[in-house]
Amino acid sequence: MTITKLALVLVCLTSVAMAPKEAKVTQLVSKDLPDVPGKEGLMITVEYPPGGSDPIHRHNAHAFVYVLEGSIVMQVRGGKEVTLTPGQTFYEGPSDVHVVGRNASQTKLAKFVVFLVKDKGAPVLVPAN
Repeated sequence: MTITKLALVLVCLTSVAMAPKEAKVTQLVSKDLPDVPGKEGLMITVEYPPGGSDPIHRHNAHAFVYVLEGSIVMQVRGGKEVTLTPGQTFYEGPSDVHVVGRNASQTKLAKFVVFLVKDKGAPVLVPAN
């Protein structure tokens, strides 16, 4: 193998290894909230693979997080970075920008449930900077 081909293979392998590890999101239930016109409740689970993280984003919703397994690191803009373990909770308000959301472990899965109160039909996650 020539040096050029070897360099190309190494660049490709490095790109794959450095690709962000995306979270797996599973919707559990969505329910209109008739007492709160125009709003819905949405419950999801999120699984961060080892080393996984989210981009900076916002939910434009009230988001209540409950950690099921592993440990996660969370932070909203202007807030303190916190590491959460099973049984611990986190809250994000409609105007919060989520600047840190990641698995605290490079070797173990992290899983948490999120309950959101949001505008009916609005996206769950909106990119932010």
